[in-house]
Amino acid sequence: MENISRLFDLLEQYVSLFPQKNMLHAKIKGQWEGTTSTKVKNSAVKLAVALKKLGIAANDFTPEGQDKVAIIANNRPEWIISDFAIQYLGAIVVPIYPSITEAEWEYILNESAVKVLFISDKHIYKKIARIQQNIPSLKHIYSFDEIEGVQHWSHLLQEVSEQEIEEINQIKKTVKGEHLVTIIYTSGTTGNPKGVMLSHNNIVSNVRECMSAFQFCSSENNILSFLPLNHIFERTVMNIYINKGVSIYFAEGMETIGNDLKEVKPVVFTTVPRLLEKVYEKIDAKGSQLTGFKRKIFDWAVGLALQFDINKPQTASYKLQMMLADKLVFSKWREAIGGNIKAIVTGSAACQVKLLRLFTAAKIIVMEGYGLTETSPVISVNRFEQNDRMFGTVGTVIDELEVKLLEDGEIVCRGPNIMMGYYKHPELTAEVIIDGWFHTGDIGTIVDNKFLKITDRKKEIFKISGGKYVAPLPIENKMKESVFIEQIMVVGSNEKFAGALVVPAFEKITAHFVKMSIAIDSAVDMTQDKDVLKLIRAELDSYNKHFAAHEQVKKFQLVPNEWTIDGGELTATMKLKRKVIMNKYAELIARIYN
Repeated sequence: MENISRLFDLLEQYVSLFPQKNMLHAKIKGQWEGTTSTKVKNSAVKLAVALKKLGIAANDFTPEGQDKVAIIANNRPEWIISDFAIQYLGAIVVPIYPSITEAEWEYILNESAVKVLFISDKHIYKKIARIQQNIPSLKHIYSFDEIEGVQHWSHLLQEVSEQEIEEINQIKKTVKGEHLVTIIYTSGTTGNPKGVMLSHNNIVSNVRECMSAFQFCSSENNILSFLPLNHIFERTVMNIYINKGVSIYFAEGMETIGNDLKEVKPVVFTTVPRLLEKVYEKIDAKGSQLTGFKRKIFDWAVGLALQFDINKPQTASYKLQMMLADKLVFSKWREAIGGNIKAIVTGSAACQVKLLRLFTAAKIIVMEGYGLTETSPVISVNRFEQNDRMFGTVGTVIDELEVKLLEDGEIVCRGPNIMMGYYKHPELTAEVIIDGWFHTGDIGTIVDNKFLKITDRKKEIFKISGGKYVAPLPIENKMKESVFIEQIMVVGSNEKFAGALVVPAFEKITAHFVKMSIAIDSAVDMTQDKDVLKLIRAELDSYNKHFAAHEQVKKFQLVPNEWTIDGGELTATMKLKRKVIMNKYAELIARIYN
C-alpha cells in the first residue's frame, strides 16, 4: 500500500491490476450481475462530473467548507460508486442508517448541512418526504431504485468529455490524506448522534494495519457483504476487500443471506454477534428436528465442540473424535454457509465464548475484533492464525497504534487511526481526546501480555446500595449462553441487589415443554406462567455461580417482546439502549425491587 494515501487510490489500484474483473455484484431479477472495476471507476467519474455541476465541491478543505452528500441505502454497487464519486471531488460522504428514526435523520441532515441525498427505495423516500421541508440545505434527492416522483440516479451518469474528466483528475490531485473524507454519525445509546470526522489517513492506516489479518483471503476469492456500509466496520473491511482485489457480492437483504451464502460461496464475511447467534440458532433448530441415532450424533458433536479450546493441547482421542464429528456433522455446517468459508469476522459487541468454541471446532474461524467509529474502527483483532487467537479476548492490538490501561482499567489509545474529532462539537472532542490519547470508555485488561480483553463499558458499570460495583456486560453475555434466554439486561443501580429484565426464547421454551409433556395454559401470558418462570429461574441460577455474590441476578421480570432496532430498544449496531429500556420497562423494574 505504498502509493495509497487516499481511499479512492484503492479503486485506482484495483482498476490497474484487474481492469476487466467483475468487482461488484448485485442480484437483479433473480440473477447475479457483475460490474467491472473499469465501469465502477468510469461511473464514479461521470457521477463526480454531475455532482460538480450541482455545485458540490471541496472549497477550502475545512470540515465546514467541504460540501456534504448523504447516502441512505442498503448495500449495493451504487453505494460504492457514489462514495468514490464524492471522494473524487474532495467532498464529504455522510452515510446514514436506513433503520434509524426520522427525527435522527433530520438532526443529522441538518447538522451536517447535506446538499445532495442518495436513497435506495420508496420506503426511505416516504420517510424523507415527511421531513424534507425541515432541511433547508437539502437541494437534490436521487434514488437508486425507480421511484415515482424522484429523479433516478442514472440521470446523473451522462457521457462526459475529455475536458470534464481532466477537471476531475485535477481536483483529485488536490485531495490529501489528511483531508476529511467522511462524517459517520454514531448510533449512540443516549442523546443525539455524534458526527465522527474521519480523514483518508485515518481509514487508510486502519486498512493497512489490518491487511495482515486477511492473509487467508486472495484476489481469487468471493466475499458477501450484508452489514450496513454506513457503519465504519463494514466500510473499512470493504476497503480491505478492494485492496485485496476480491469479487464483492452484496446480499439482497437480511432475509436472503442463507441463500446468498450458498450461491456466492464466500471465503469470509463480517457480522455482529447477534446475527452469529441467529446463524447458530438455525443450525441448532435443524439439529432439534433430527430423531434417533442422527439426533444422538448431532448432540455428541456439539458436546465435543463445547470442549474445544484453541489454547490448550488436545488428546489423541479427542482429535480422533473431532475428525469423525467433522465428517458427520461440522462439514454440513460449512456447506450451509457456502462450503468455502474460512473465517467470519465479528465486532461491534462481545461474542459469546460458547459460539466461538462451536464455530472454531467446526473449522469456521471466528475473528473477533474490537474498535469504535472514533478509531476507524479497529483497535485489536483475533487473527486467523491459531497462535494469535484467544477465546474471550478481542485479540492483539494492531501495529502503529499505542494502547495503555489507566488506573481504573479504561482503555486509551493513540495513533493514525484516531478521529479528527466530533463535527461541530469541539467540547465533546476535548472530553475524549486528552493529551493526544483517545479515551474509549471501555474497561479492559491484557491477558498473557498479548491479548486485549474487554470487561465492561465504563458508563454502564453501576453500584448497588451496599457500595459494590456491578459490571453488567459479562453477566449478560454469560446468561445469554442459555438456549432459553433470548436477551437480557442487568439492572440494579443504587438498589440492594442486581436484577434483570429477560426476553425469553419463547419457541425454544415451547418446544422444551412439549418434549417434557408439560402443557402451557394458552390463556396465560407466557411471561406469567409458573413453569416458564421456574425454568428461567433455574437457568439464571446455573450461570449465577460464575459470579460473585453481589453480581448474581437475584430477581427478574420477563419481557413479552424481543428488543429490536425498530422498537427503539437497540442501536443500529444492535447494542442495548439501556436508558430507553429502563424507561420503557420502569414498571417491571419497580416490581423487581418491590
